[in-house]
This record gives sequence, C-alpha cells and structure tokens, in this order.
Amino acid sequence: MAAAKFVEGPILKHILVMSSTAAVGISALFIVDLLDMFFLSLLGELELAAAVGYAGTISFFTTAIGIGLSISLGALVSRSIGAKKVDQAKRLLVNSAVVTVIISLLVAFIVMLFIPELLALIGAKGRTAELAASYLYILVPSLPVICLAMSFGAALRAVGDAKLSMISTLVGGGVNAVLDPIFIFALAMNIEGAAIASVLARLAVLLVAGKGVIIKHQLVSRFSRHDFIADLKPIFSIAGPAMLTNVATPIGNGVITHTIADFGDGYVAGWAVIGRLIPVSFGMIFALSGAIGPIVGQNYGALSFMRVKEALTKALQFCVVYVVVVSLVLFLLKQEIIILFDMKGDAAEIIDFFCRYIAIFFVFSGALFVANASFNNLGKAKYSTVLNLGKASLGTVPFVYFGAQWGGIQGVLIGQALGSIVFGIVGIWMAYRLVDKVHAAHDAKLQQHGDVTEVEEINTQEEADFCVTSQNPLSSSCAQMAQLTEEQDCDASIELIRVNDKSRFK
Repeated sequence: MAAAKFVEGPILKHILVMSSTAAVGISALFIVDLLDMFFLSLLGELELAAAVGYAGTISFFTTAIGIGLSISLGALVSRSIGAKKVDQAKRLLVNSAVVTVIISLLVAFIVMLFIPELLALIGAKGRTAELAASYLYILVPSLPVICLAMSFGAALRAVGDAKLSMISTLVGGGVNAVLDPIFIFALAMNIEGAAIASVLARLAVLLVAGKGVIIKHQLVSRFSRHDFIADLKPIFSIAGPAMLTNVATPIGNGVITHTIADFGDGYVAGWAVIGRLIPVSFGMIFALSGAIGPIVGQNYGALSFMRVKEALTKALQFCVVYVVVVSLVLFLLKQEIIILFDMKGDAAEIIDFFCRYIAIFFVFSGALFVANASFNNLGKAKYSTVLNLGKASLGTVPFVYFGAQWGGIQGVLIGQALGSIVFGIVGIWMAYRLVDKVHAAHDAKLQQHGDVTEVEEINTQEEADFCVTSQNPLSSSCAQMAQLTEEQDCDASIELIRVNDKSRFK
C-alpha cells in the first residue's frame, strides 16, 4: 500500500534522491534527443538541424499539455496519499488518466490538421519547413502515448517510487538510442527515421510506467462514470491552470524561434542545439520541479507547514549551486560542443554566446519551476498560470523584440534572460508568501476549534476559507481575473474530499 514517505526524514535528502533519480531518466530522454541532433548533423545538411529546431518547438507545445495533465494527477494523488486516503488516490488516478487520453487525442488531431500553418507561424520556410512537417506527421499522433506515460510517471513519483519512474524513462531513452542510427543511417530514413524511433521510445516508457502503476503499486480502481463526472471539477481545477501554465513556455519559445528565424536558418540550427543542450545540462533542475511537488504535497496534506517552507528553501539552494557549476562546465567546453555538432558560422556564434554569458541565468528559470510546483500542490495552480503566461508574454515578447532591435541575435538571448530574472524573483516571493498564509490560516482555525480532534476536518475547511479570503499579490489584469475565479476553483478542489468524508463534518 502506498505510504506518505516524505512527511518525515531530512528534506534535503528527499530532494536529492527524488531529483537525482528523476534527472537520470529525464536526461536519458533529452540525451537521446541531443543524439538525434548529432546523428542528423552527420548528414551534413544545415536544413535538417534547423528543421529539428522548428519541429521541436511544435512538439514542445503538444507535450507541454501532457505535462500539465501529469502535474494535476501528481498533485491530487500526492495530496491524497499524504492525507492517508489511498482509495481516493486510486480513483483520482484512473479518472485523471482518462482525461489525459481524451485531451491528448483532441490536441493531436487539431495539430495534425494545421502542421504547415504552425510551422509557417514560427518562421519555417521552403525545404526546412517540409522536413519539419515530415517529422511532425509521424511524431504528433503518438501524443496520447507520451501524455499517459508522463501521467503514470507522475503517479509513481507521487507515491515516492522515483526509481521506477526513472527506469521507465531510461528504457525509453535506451530504445531511442538503439533505433536512431538504425532508422536514420541503416534504413536511410533521415529525419523520418528519427521520428519513428521517438514514437517507439514513447511506447516503451508507457509500458514500463504503466506496469509500475497498475501491477506493482496497484494504484488503479474500477472506472465509474458517476465518479468520473464528479472528479472532473477537482481534476480541471489543477489541470486547466497547469496546462495553460506549461503551454505558456513553448509559446514563449515559439516567439523566440520566430525572432531568431529572421536572422537566418544558421542561427535557428544553433538555437536547436541550444534547445537540446539546456535540458541535458540542466536536467537536474527540470527534475527538481517534479521532485519538489510530491514533497510539498505530502507535507501539506499532513499539515507540516514548516517542512513545506524548508522544502522550498532547500530546493532553491540546490538550484543555485547546481546551475553555477554546470554553467562553468558549459563555458569551459563551448568550443568542444560547437565542434561535436559540426556547427559553423552563425550557428557556432549563437552557441558560443549562450555558453559564455546566458547559461548562468537558468537559475531564475529553476526558481520559477520550484515556485510553480509549490503552487500546484498547495491548491493555487492559478498562481503558476498567471506567472507563466506573464513570462511568456510580458517577460518574453517585449524583452526579445527590443533585444533584437538593439542587440541583434545576441540581444534576443539577453532579452530572454532578463525576462526570466523578473519572473523568477516574483515567483519565489509569491511561493513563500503563500506558505505563510496557509500556515496562518491553519493556526487561526486551530484556535477557533480548540477542542477539535479531527485535524483533517480543519484542513478541509481551511482550504475553503483560505481560497475565499486570500489576496493575489499581483495587480495585473490577469491576476485579477484569476482571483475572480479562485473561489470556484478551490471549492472544486475540495469537493471530492467532502463527498468521501461527509461523516467527518460536524
């Protein structure tokens, strides 16, 4: 039976174990993605590298929706496990998985209809656009597979089985690494071969993660249409904002890609290498955002607010140290990276500039990752939505536009970095402020119910009261719109608990 393993023991140890194991799996897939770029660069066509860059931007958008759905599943399951409501966790997992399949099928169908238009929107032209389209026509139909695989991985992390989640992605990475050279070179399928290998790798991840969820942890229950309908509100109260939050990032990336495209395919090819170098180099930070979620969720469910704040602090400290070290490594190896991928001219220039001056600023992106994970697991997914949408718009468009006007291609990267600084700082400030508010609301409720012995009752009512009275620290119109719907979303997020625990209310 699943247990709440993060409510005791050293917080830093939990963060390191969860992040490192998850990073191995995440990095395995990203390394294979980097190998795709390496193998294709051996073919000697600059258009192939640029095509992968354009296709990656569209693929990033589609998988971001799956990431948002997996965040919802992980947050709901980890909170239920932390509150020792295993049956509720099982039901939420099944119903969240069904929602994931339905939405991913719909998104894949829509994207397939408009692949040429989407590529043109981000600046792809001519043969480069044709190559990117051929890649996407193979990869996009497998979106439901990878979305469900990510959701199962989130479920495994939610119950503390980061090792199996890691193994599932390692298997997928291994499958891709083996099949890539076979399809690309032996069968002479070029970019289409890389896409087919990626599809088969996605299937492998789903099989391993699904086996862990269904057989090892037995985290599934019988599907009930009545329960499914009842669970839609709490699922979408997190999934809706989380999808918007995660889609915002690839939209911002699309803006950057379009801006870089104005300078030529050479820079796009270099940007494609950077886009694959970042997740490999900073895989631990990407993993940190997924690792901190279950830790925050379980301790929130157990009402251990001091441990929630400690988790944020330790995660930030780890983020800073890791990014500084990796940025130094990138600086020292910049020429080797350029030579390895046979990048020349414009492509080499943009890679060199990134490794010299821009990589260090990823610490602020990592800070925002941590903040978003805390929002999603503290019942305030709207906060992460506002921040990520703000970063993708106000934190990207004007910075990148004026950066390009004043500093050329280097100004584009500088502008992106400046936007991440602003929103990273704001996100962390909001995260700490939210924990303090939740803690204060809980203490006030304890004083009001001095003789109440059912702590879970206080926690449930506290969530509702806090959602009604909280004030959003942002003053933008987006934040105001979020606050208008905040009460409805928070009521939805606790409806399931009320249904199952009516007997606990006095």
